[in-house]
Amino acid sequence: MAIGLYFDVHVDHAIAAQLRLRQVDVVTAQDDGADHFTDDVLLERASTMHRPLVTHDIRFRAMAEDWQRLGRPFCGLIFAHLMQVSIGRCVKELELIAKATDAQDWTSAVMRLPI
Repeated sequence: MAIGLYFDVHVDHAIAAQLRLRQVDVVTAQDDGADHFTDDVLLERASTMHRPLVTHDIRFRAMAEDWQRLGRPFCGLIFAHLMQVSIGRCVKELELIAKATDAQDWTSAVMRLPI
């Protein structure tokens, strides 16, 4: 049981680097050539890859919560505001999430870090 994560352009590169050192499968929007996509297209892109989208951008959280209300499916969103959770804690919690969950656990789910 494990899931890959998809990072939008707002996520600190240090988080992705640390997770990769811990053998977590991370794809960034930049890696995917999707760094110019609109938020809704990026959330759809992450969903087609069966990866929850990780972001520091509150607009993503609002959009995902709207999608939940509308019954529009997506493969999950993890929101971490860096004023409320440190980079180190983000790394630890995202590693746990990636290694202990799978895509079915994330169907249209929205999670806020810290857990």
